[in-house]
Amino acid sequence: MKSVKAAKRLSAFIRYFVLIVILLMLLFPLYWVVLTSFKTNMEAYAYPPTFIAQNPSIQAYINLFTENAEFFVYYKNNLIVSGATAILTTLLAVLGGYVLSRFHYKWNSLVAAILYASQMFPVVSRMISLYGLMGKVHLLNTRTGLTLALLGAMVPFTTMLMSSFFDSIPRDIEEAAIIDGCTRPQVLTRVVLPLVKPGLLSVGIYSFLMTWDDYLHCATLIQSDALRTLSTGIALRYLGELSYDWSLVNTISVVAMLPMILLFFFFQKYMVKGLVAGAVKG
Repeated sequence: MKSVKAAKRLSAFIRYFVLIVILLMLLFPLYWVVLTSFKTNMEAYAYPPTFIAQNPSIQAYINLFTENAEFFVYYKNNLIVSGATAILTTLLAVLGGYVLSRFHYKWNSLVAAILYASQMFPVVSRMISLYGLMGKVHLLNTRTGLTLALLGAMVPFTTMLMSSFFDSIPRDIEEAAIIDGCTRPQVLTRVVLPLVKPGLLSVGIYSFLMTWDDYLHCATLIQSDALRTLSTGIALRYLGELSYDWSLVNTISVVAMLPMILLFFFFQKYMVKGLVAGAVKG
C-alpha cells in the first residue's frame, strides 16, 4: 500500500511540476514585455539582461500618452474595425447557422463542405485576389474594405460554430412557439437566441480577438497611415531599421493588449462554456 501511495504522489508531483513549467514558459514572454516597459531604453539593451528593473521608470508610458498621438489613431481604427467585424460576424453567423441547422436542402452538405474547406487555405493565399477585388469595387484603403475582408475570413468558421449551437436546441421548443402563433423570425429572436447566449458571446469574442491582432489584411489593403490598425501601425512606425526604442515598443504592447486581457478575464467563463456546449449535439 505504501509503495502504491508513494507512486501516486510521485505521479502527481511530476504532473504538477510539468504543468508549472509549461505555465512559466507561457507567462514569461508576458512578464518580459511588462518588465521592459518599466526599464529605461539603455537598460533594455543591457547585456546580460536584467530580470528585475534596476531603475524602474514610467517615462515610456508618459512619452506614449504625451508624444505619440498617432498611436491612439491606430487604437481607434482597431476598435472600429474589430467592433464592426465582431457585430457583423455574429449577425451573419446567427442567420447562416440557423439556416444550416433548421432548413435541410440537398445543397446543405455542399455548403457545409465549402465553409469547412475555406478554412484549409492560409490567409496569404487569397491576398492577391482580395486586393484585386477590393480595387475593382473601390474599397482599397478604406475601413469598410478592411472590415469586409475580415468579415469574409471570420464568417465560415463562426457559421458552422453557430450551427452546432442551434443543433443542440430541441426542435419541439420551436414547434410549440409556432403553434402559439409566433412567426419564424419571432421564434429565432424570442425563443432560440436566448437559449444560445453562450454561443453568441463565443462568436462575438472570438471574432473580436482574431481581428484585433490582424496584420496581413491591414498591411495589404491599407496604405494611408491615418487608417492603419495597431499591428500594422506599430510595425511600420515604431520598429526602425537600425534600432528600436524597446521600452516604448513594449509599453505600446502592454497598452494594446489590455482590452484583450480584460475582455477574456470577464467573459472567459461564457466563452469556454459556449465553445464546449457548441461541441455537443443533441
